[in-house]
Amino acid sequence: MLIAEIIKMALNAIRMNKLRSALTLLGVVVGVFSIIGVMTALQVLQNSIESGLSQLGANTFQIQKYPAMFVGGHAAWEKYRHRKDITLDQAEYVVARLTTAKYAAIEANTWGQTLQNKEGLKTNPNVSIMGEVPEGIPTNNWTIQEGRSLTDNEQQYGSNVVILGQDIVKKLFPRGGAVGQEVKIGNDRYNVIGTFELKGAALGGNSDNFVVIPLSKFLNEFGKQRSLHIMIKAKTPEDYEQSMEEARMALRTVRKVDPGKEDDFEIFSNDSLISTFNEFTMYVKLGVGFISFISLLAAGVGIMNIMLVSVTERTKEIGLRKSVGARKANILSQFITEAVVLCQLGGIVGIGLGVLGGNLAAIAFSIPPVFPLDWALIGFALCAFIGLVFGVYPAWKAANLDPIEALRYE
Repeated sequence: MLIAEIIKMALNAIRMNKLRSALTLLGVVVGVFSIIGVMTALQVLQNSIESGLSQLGANTFQIQKYPAMFVGGHAAWEKYRHRKDITLDQAEYVVARLTTAKYAAIEANTWGQTLQNKEGLKTNPNVSIMGEVPEGIPTNNWTIQEGRSLTDNEQQYGSNVVILGQDIVKKLFPRGGAVGQEVKIGNDRYNVIGTFELKGAALGGNSDNFVVIPLSKFLNEFGKQRSLHIMIKAKTPEDYEQSMEEARMALRTVRKVDPGKEDDFEIFSNDSLISTFNEFTMYVKLGVGFISFISLLAAGVGIMNIMLVSVTERTKEIGLRKSVGARKANILSQFITEAVVLCQLGGIVGIGLGVLGGNLAAIAFSIPPVFPLDWALIGFALCAFIGLVFGVYPAWKAANLDPIEALRYE
């Protein structure tokens, strides 16, 4: 028999028993949907994270008290919380001893501030205030769009100057002309000396909802009792590892970390953050894959059951076909194909719903949707495997029916 004819007969058999087939397909749909939905959502998040983490720039790493990505329970959090803060003196000690760094910066930040212009326009109370030295602009991979960057004199004397992110510019100066204007942060007025280029959103957050002021002004205004960040950009890719080791050893020395003990600070870069995220999602993928495979096995049992019922109902049809020359191979291929087609129909529906469901994360975070082609192909292959494995016994039973007994069957 031609494969097209076999598939047509399989589709006709499914169409003749719509409700029964739909209920059988439901298990396959749920299993495939769970795999594709989760994998699509994870791919969406991974793309967004990789895009967002690229803000650190090439050959750049950051040192801070807490890990950039925290995975662990309360005990792990307590370990990080009880670490000593990275003080200004410690950060300056590290920066002064770097020989392979192109830029080395010290950074502090706070969140939940409101800015206001002369006309009374205000931002939401969720603006991040970044305290930076001049080198903090290139190490954060920020680009000045209008105006200029910070100067050493402004850092030394704690000047009331500010550079605005694009979200702040749009809210306070919707008609443009932000540079040269004044904005109010708390009780202090700041002169706007520049604006940053648009960075875009990542994971639902707004990478443009921030302002930069000199680090010295920040510490005087928001307090010095805080842990600082150290941002370092190596001169060349070849110097990257050496620069990281220089910074690490200098900070261990000034913080008096004993030899053999682990670092009491975190060093991370784009690659390390992405690697940490991928390691975390790998376990999620394995867990979801295992649970979904169990669901597909249960669906396979349902398919075998429905195919056995189908063989019983079509006993006379099988006997008639055998009596006019159909061989065992013809009957076997017909019923196996019917089981595979039934399973694949469920797979198609499950993949479609999974891609749509998984991309809800893309809609929620305003990032481009994805289609996980690799997992879609895996889903198709799994459905074919389940249909083949659980369709063999009913097909074998049908192929071995005695044609005379089958024709007599009532």
